[in-house]
This record gives sequence, structure tokens and C-alpha cells, in this order.
Amino acid sequence: MTGAVPLRPPAHRVSPRARLLWAGQGALFSVLVAALVIGLSLALPDDLPRALEVTLAVARWLLLPLVLLTVVVEPVWRYRVHRWEVTEDAVYTLEGWLDRTWRVVPVSRIQTVDTSRGPLQQLLGLASISVRTASHAGSTGIQQLDAATAEAVAHDLGLRANAVHDE
Repeated sequence: MTGAVPLRPPAHRVSPRARLLWAGQGALFSVLVAALVIGLSLALPDDLPRALEVTLAVARWLLLPLVLLTVVVEPVWRYRVHRWEVTEDAVYTLEGWLDRTWRVVPVSRIQTVDTSRGPLQQLLGLASISVRTASHAGSTGIQQLDAATAEAVAHDLGLRANAVHDE
């Protein structure tokens, strides 16, 4: 590499099916929280201190906003933010929804490239790529790509990183 890697936002969005994955994860989280709140409401005795009664009532009222936030708002917001790009010189990623993380990893620093597919990702035809460097802080990942795209990108990155190390 002749010069520094230029800093700029990545060009590509993740797969549109990522919104379904994030909505499913939000729904699962919401169901667990609802089960906890409702379970506590039913299991605790009727003669609770007033402060605990009010706390449980507020928690029950917050269930619907929690569902809307985690199942509707978060997936849409994350889809608008998450970006990735692989160029001749670097891997660019931007992710997050409340806390955004932007990373640039030069191809010359890449040591390993892995793909992974969790059960929900497999169901939706998605995969994630892990790009690792010698420094954990320099590593990055590209989450929720179409599985075929992820395989092709990982293969290409592996070949290019190997070629740079062979020079």
C-alpha cells in the first residue's frame, strides 16, 4: 500500500432481511421481558408495598413501547445505519443504532477472515464475516449479509490478504 487508507463512509447496506432478524431478536427480548413482568405480577402476593405495586404497574405499561422500540424502530434504524464496503486497500464498516462504530481495516493488516451463520441467520439466508487482525482493536465484522455475498466477500478478502502477506 503506497499511502494512508482514505477515511470515508462505507457504500453498501446490509441485506434487507437483516431487519427481519433484528425484529425477531427484538420480539424474543420483548417476550422474555413481558414474561418476567407478568410472571412477577401473578406470582407476588396481593399485599405488596405500594412502591412495588406502582413499579409493576409502570413496567406493564412500558411493555407496549418496549415492543414498538425493539421490533419496529430498532430494526429500521439499524438498517439505515449499518454499512460495509471492501475496496482494494481496506474493509470499511459502520454499525450500531444508539452507539455507532466506524472501522477501517487495511487489507495489509488482515490475518484471518471467517464467516458465521447462526440459526436465525440460516433461516433468513444471512451470514456474518469476521475480519481479524493481530490487534483485537483493529478487527471488524460485517454483519447480516446475504449468505452468498458473505461467502464471496470472505473468499476474496482471504485471497487478497494472502497476496499482500506474500509480497
